[in-house]
Parts: sequence; C-alpha cells; structure tokens
Amino acid sequence: MSIKIVTDSGADLLALEGVAFASAPLTIITDAKQYLDDADLDVEEMAEELKNYKGRSSTACPGVGDWLTAFDDAEFVIALTITGTLSGSYNAARLAKRDYEEAHPERKVFVIDTLSAGPEIKLIVEKIAECIKEGKSFEEICEAATKYQQKTKLLFMLESMANLANNGRVSPVVAKAAGLLGIRVVGQASAKGDLEMLDKCRGQKRALSAIVGHMKEYGYKGGKVRIAHCSNEEAALKLKELIEAEYQDTEIECYKTRGLCSFYAEQGGMLIGYEC
Repeated sequence: MSIKIVTDSGADLLALEGVAFASAPLTIITDAKQYLDDADLDVEEMAEELKNYKGRSSTACPGVGDWLTAFDDAEFVIALTITGTLSGSYNAARLAKRDYEEAHPERKVFVIDTLSAGPEIKLIVEKIAECIKEGKSFEEICEAATKYQQKTKLLFMLESMANLANNGRVSPVVAKAAGLLGIRVVGQASAKGDLEMLDKCRGQKRALSAIVGHMKEYGYKGGKVRIAHCSNEEAALKLKELIEAEYQDTEIECYKTRGLCSFYAEQGGMLIGYEC
C-alpha cells in the first residue's frame, strides 16, 4: 500500500525523509512580479523586494490541476492545505480529490483543512509520516491525523502587517499598529482558521514573553514546537531558549519560512506551531 502526503506550499515543506511527498505551490502576486513558491524561489530576495514594494499584492492558490499533478499515481493520498479561511487551496484540493477518485475508483484521497499555516501544518505532517512508517492503515492514519490536529495550535509574532492589509486579511487600522514605535503584534490562528490578534507588545522581548505565556494558557506542557522565522533567527533562538528554560521535555526546531509564509509573516515575523 502506497501512501503519499501532499501539502500546498503554506506548509513550508519541500521534501520529507522516508515517505512519498509532494508540494503544490501557491503564487505571490504583485503588479511588478509574480513569485511561484517552489524549490526555485529565492525567498530572501522576494522578502526584500516585497519590503520595498508599495503597490497591491495578493496570493493565488494551487489549481485543481496542480493538486492532481502532486497526487501523481499514488494509491492513497493525504492532502493538507493552508487554512481555507485565507485561501481557496482547500476547495481546489477537494475538487482534485473528486476528479482523482472518479478517474481511479480504487484509490482514495483524504483532504484536511488545517485551519492553520506553516509550523502547525508541519507538526501534523510529521505525525502522518510517523504513522506511515509504523505501517498503519490509511484509515487509521486519517483518524490519527484528525485527532492530532485537535492537539496543535499556531501563534505568530509580526513586525509588519502591510501584506496582510494589502491582501484584505486585516484592516489597515490594525495593520498600522505593527511596526509603530517597535510594536510587535502577537496573535493566533483561531478555531475558525482566521487571524486573531492577542497582544500589541512594545519590543521583541515582551512579545516573546507573551508568546510563552499564551503557550502555557492554551495547554503547552512540553513536547514538540516548530518555530518558523522570516529573517529573524535571533528571535527564534531566543524563544527556543525561553521555552527550554521552563520545560525539560521539549523538541524544538527553528527554520526559515518559505515564500507564502514569508509573504504573510514579513521580515522579522515568526510562526510558532506547538502541541497542547
């Protein structure tokens, strides 16, 4: 039995060791240029160009054909998408599932709207990969992934929200708060998969302290944490240090965001996925 994991590029993943994997790229669009979020994208160059760009910007989700290409000829597929509240990726993946199963009645596709992005998706993918390697059945893996999703959350820290405002994801009034006088906005992915603002912190130090506080509030007691940063490794490592100072049983990984998450996090931003 072959099981393949497929995500859109909102998962910040290009490959997985030991399991079949593919990524369906989203596209970041400006009036001047388009950026396909695949392995060839120079993410740091894109982030710098967007920082200096003052026009309109938006994103485009993978189409049905992109998902079908990613499914390839897998017998069983588990597809995970960035939150359907912010993107049409989930709907496109559902249509691809329909077309794939109609063309191949003996095959199955399970689509998960993660209601999240970046490192929280990565945690769910890691859980699925673990189940595949353990030899669990497709149905068992789908059930395990669904249950595990209820035990993960996403927090974020943003220095700028210009792209979110330009994209219509937050109001311009809210966006203006980030970056003013060193303000960092701390928030979370809500239960509905949209952006929920929690704190406006003066300075990075207070923002990191607020993140740890919210992790405790929402049930973190140790375990896996994935920290994705956009050109802010210093903050990611400091957050890792703060978490490890309070919890002995941790497994924390810090890494750079790719294109789509860099677009939303912007330079200096972070996304934090954790178990609760």
